[in-house]
Amino acid sequence: MFEAPFPPYDPIDKAGFSYDTVVKRWPIILTGIIDHLHGLNHRLTMESQRLGSEVPASAEKITLDEKVSEGKGIIEKISRLKYRMARDHELEPIPQDGDSYVEEYNADLAKLAQNGQNTWFTAPWLYAECYLYRLFRAYFNETKHWRGFDPFFAQKQDMFKNSGAAIYKIATSMYELESERDKLKSDPSKLGILFKEMIQMCLWDLSLLTHLSPSDIEHLQTVGKDAQEARKEFILRDDQNAVWEHIKSLEGQEKRVDFILDNAGFELFTDFVFADFLVTYTPYASKAVFHPKLMPWFVSDVTPVDFSTTITSLLSTSFFTTLPSAPSPTCLSHLERMVTRWKTYLNDGTFTLSTDLKETNPKAIAEFWTGPWPYWNMRERAGTIYDWLSDSGLVIFKVWPLAGSFPLLSLRTNKADVAVGIPQEVADELDAKGEKWRVSGRYALVSFSPKC
Repeated sequence: MFEAPFPPYDPIDKAGFSYDTVVKRWPIILTGIIDHLHGLNHRLTMESQRLGSEVPASAEKITLDEKVSEGKGIIEKISRLKYRMARDHELEPIPQDGDSYVEEYNADLAKLAQNGQNTWFTAPWLYAECYLYRLFRAYFNETKHWRGFDPFFAQKQDMFKNSGAAIYKIATSMYELESERDKLKSDPSKLGILFKEMIQMCLWDLSLLTHLSPSDIEHLQTVGKDAQEARKEFILRDDQNAVWEHIKSLEGQEKRVDFILDNAGFELFTDFVFADFLVTYTPYASKAVFHPKLMPWFVSDVTPVDFSTTITSLLSTSFFTTLPSAPSPTCLSHLERMVTRWKTYLNDGTFTLSTDLKETNPKAIAEFWTGPWPYWNMRERAGTIYDWLSDSGLVIFKVWPLAGSFPLLSLRTNKADVAVGIPQEVADELDAKGEKWRVSGRYALVSFSPKC
């Protein structure tokens, strides 16, 4: 198994993102979960009191009281975790909760203990971050009434509700492409411009926000290129042309594109749009498979529940509650038309969630994403998903690029200290300006690694 030539990233360096994570970011997340559970428990308590104090108590009241008691227990565990984290206590073994990778997490933790790296301020950042969310899962799984609960679901939904204006604009843009579908499929140059718009939409959520009328499409080579040129200075590594050449080479092969999902909400929406573009408007891909996390992960990552509720939310005329005014019937119809097409694709297999795959073991395909290992250990740790991706026409990640046995497009906005694939002279120039280019989210990388 591959061993990195350098020690893992950890919070020992107080100037780094990892130290700031243990001191600030994780405690804020823990406090947020505690506050959320307090609020839910309060509402459950009020509902129980409404049912009265008859003897014997109704089954509904017994269930409510049990859930409140369990909720208090979870709050106590997370509060204790927060206390131990702040004081650099040891990470404790994950309890057996009937879910995935308990033995593997605990085996790796035992190895860290042997090296004196098993406390919150000494453990490698990647392991500790994954461990934290796996521990959350165990806290809820050990109960009867909270098992499988997502403490971040409401937060993800609230963020998504703020995206209505952009979503309606993108839906209209996609609608206006429909009349040009046949022309676009036979014009790779115009498709190439739109493809880059899709990539940049996934990076910054900025593109495709202006309507694309038939006349706009006719002049895409000028309009699109000018807009993309203006953004070029913020793409520190730009493999857009290389990946587009690869995609064009897939024509006639009935190839699949795999999306390794990251954030729920608006980002998942743009993943849907990107997949829709590839299978609907180009002759280069016939299917798209979406890979979620099997449990709540890193606060905002997509779970199977997030995936399904996204479709439901987009089809609801009352979901986007923060719009300054109600969307027009035309905007509503454009979004409904697009999302209804996605529902059709999900029903006929054009779009598939990896947990619903019939031709392989869905759990073996999905569980690696919530394991404690770096992705470079995928082949040894999770051969099923590695083999599956090896058969893909293109794998789209939101992480740093990994050369391997599948063609990989990595779309990454710089939001942490680590940056991969940037020329040294570019990094030096940005450092000299004193700009926080590694973490600001202003800069991005489009990295493509072909199949080895």
